[in-house]
Amino acid sequence: MQKLFCLCVLVCASVASSPRKLSDVEAFAKSEITPDVVPIAPTKLLKVEYKTKEVQLGNQITPKEVRDEPKVTYTGEPQAFYTLVMTDPDAPSRQKHPMREWNHWLVGNIPGSDVSKGEVLTEYVGSGPPKDTGLHRYVFLLYKQPGKITFEEEHKSNTNGKRGKFSTEEFAKKYNLGDPVAGNYFQAEFDDSVPALHRQLH
Repeated sequence: MQKLFCLCVLVCASVASSPRKLSDVEAFAKSEITPDVVPIAPTKLLKVEYKTKEVQLGNQITPKEVRDEPKVTYTGEPQAFYTLVMTDPDAPSRQKHPMREWNHWLVGNIPGSDVSKGEVLTEYVGSGPPKDTGLHRYVFLLYKQPGKITFEEEHKSNTNGKRGKFSTEEFAKKYNLGDPVAGNYFQAEFDDSVPALHRQLH
């Protein structure tokens, strides 16, 4: 009986001392994406894969590695439409952000889970944090639309740099999108590929 008790104590102590993995919601709160971008965090993880790296709730990825549009995967309802947002709330830095948010990618009217068939409102541009501005958060959010939407947004090409002062929260309110159903984010800081990206934008 005494041996059994000791075994129970050891097992319980082991469980109590093992580090608990942050939930998706907790990760968004810890990184202050809630409330900086959205008031309520998504409860499901959005799978975002670049050619050599996968986005994993705040992992660091270089601008060079996210130059090309990623593959975004989720389980959507076949008859529903979705909106995908990629945004940087740290423009030009996390400490000073008068241009919050800088919209990197915006796709609406995505049928089911096929992002490639959605309506591209803002063409994809990878991360380009200015030099000496530290790590920026790059946030992906997925919304389920109430139905197909006629968007009023101006289409922005991948050379259009007028993307600052975007508000994901206000955009969601404007089109009655509710709270995000899934999300993910990575962090990045300046590397030698950024100047070329800045020259691309005007």
